[in-house]
Amino acid sequence: MFNFSTAHIFAVAGVAALLATGAQAFDGGSPTGLLNRQVQPVSLPTDVQREVQPTRTIVDDPTGERAGTITIDTKNRYLYLSMEAGKAMRYGVGVGREGFAWSGRAHIGRRAEWPAWTPPAAMRLRRPDLPRVMEGGLANPLGARAMYLYNSHGDTMFRIHGTNEPDTIGRAVSSGCVRLLNDDVVDLYSRVKVGAPVVVL
Repeated sequence: MFNFSTAHIFAVAGVAALLATGAQAFDGGSPTGLLNRQVQPVSLPTDVQREVQPTRTIVDDPTGERAGTITIDTKNRYLYLSMEAGKAMRYGVGVGREGFAWSGRAHIGRRAEWPAWTPPAAMRLRRPDLPRVMEGGLANPLGARAMYLYNSHGDTMFRIHGTNEPDTIGRAVSSGCVRLLNDDVVDLYSRVKVGAPVVVL
């Protein structure tokens, strides 16, 4: 969708903070809105003056999982990507708020760059101001990348995705999705493929 470089994107996106929506980031992945031309570009205020540093760091892997596995420690607000030699890449995350937390096993069923967002019907009942489909971009709650979680029953409707609300990292704020800073989610996205196992604790 965007033709400029990742470095250019994060000169802006890495410091962008959405102030207005408070919307939980789900994307049902439905093309219906696109076919019906119901996509609405969104222009929302952002704070582009404040620097936001990536949270990722290599640590001793506390999970015991095999390399390539994503483990989400919801209590401590960390995502671990297990690596070789007993190491893991650790990222700070935002997780599901009270009543929306979950645990279990899943896998990455698909991935998307600058994904569109289709707010679920239940959310649109609570927030009728939301568009049927929000096109991908800096104002989109899914951020720069999204990884869609599936299990044996299909799409869980939960995502690992970026965010334009960096202040929510380290907090329990979503409706079950796991969010990372845009800079961090691009890094994670580059390291995992479809089929990667995901463990949510």
